[in-house]
Amino acid sequence: MSATLATTTPASTSRPSADEMNGYRKGCTALMPNVPTSYDYVPHLSAGIVFCVLFGISMAGHIVQGVRKRQWTSYVCATGALTELIGWGGRTWSSQCPYNDSAFLMQITTLIMAPTFFSAAAYVVLGTLIKLVGRASSALSPVTYLVVFCTCDGVSLVVQAVGGALASIAQKNGTSTKDGTNIMVAGIVFQMAAMTVFVFFLVDFLRRVWRMGGRTSLPQGAALVLPAMVFSVVTIYIRSIYRTIELLQGWRGYLIVHEKYFIALDAAMMVLATAVYNVLDPAILLPSSKKGQDGEAQIEPSPSAGESEIPLEEAKDSKQDKAEDDQGSRQSGSAHGS
Repeated sequence: MSATLATTTPASTSRPSADEMNGYRKGCTALMPNVPTSYDYVPHLSAGIVFCVLFGISMAGHIVQGVRKRQWTSYVCATGALTELIGWGGRTWSSQCPYNDSAFLMQITTLIMAPTFFSAAAYVVLGTLIKLVGRASSALSPVTYLVVFCTCDGVSLVVQAVGGALASIAQKNGTSTKDGTNIMVAGIVFQMAAMTVFVFFLVDFLRRVWRMGGRTSLPQGAALVLPAMVFSVVTIYIRSIYRTIELLQGWRGYLIVHEKYFIALDAAMMVLATAVYNVLDPAILLPSSKKGQDGEAQIEPSPSAGESEIPLEEAKDSKQDKAEDDQGSRQSGSAHGS
């Protein structure tokens, strides 16, 4: 992988001294023969620009919807896209200054924790659906549900950030990155465990909704938002599995030193995880919940299979007309009999 141009190019190709390396790590130096970078390659400038643009567009879209609709899904997705944007800004910086420690630290800490915000968006979406459909659609109350899973998300966020910072500092100092790496892996695994429990409650929600009347029991737009949420969760799972294997292989493992895997299994997955909410935006598709006497949104049960979907008022009028006709027929029969 060829190095891009940088502001400083060493005159000698011999291995630099420790003092020289410290200078390179604070400045901007082109790739040198036999002197590996923290990545073990030079990140592609084109990839950095492309993903900065993609995450920037997604962030702008979520910010606009956040201002217009004031929905939490827009806020957390915008935050996640911003975190990805900062991380890819760091990788773009590294494409020009491959030895710069600040650029490496900037990308490793942000890109390791950004998906946490996209998983939080899925938690918020399902919590909103539970409020709209009603308490009977979930084993947990919406408040309990959101508190539990968003707390898990927060714990995962902190653990991954701390692990990323420790590993990056160890990499900079030339010491073992094992502790920081293990902490990062623990944060990712904890996030996957929380999402697995989340999927269990999602399946339970779908089962209950099906028993309540299926798709017609859902609010308008939910039939589009649900697949979007599932798709986003799948992309986060793929990314988390990749990152876990990558980190367990070590900082000079096969996956971590080949950028193409990072682009395909991390960056592309996260673009899809946030972009699906730009296309099928819960802030637009889901109605605002209207609370009933029990504090939950009330939705009329849908007609069961085989019944015509006649509005309730029309059905009442039809029954009343039929009763009046029957009564008139009986009175007419009595008159003829007398």
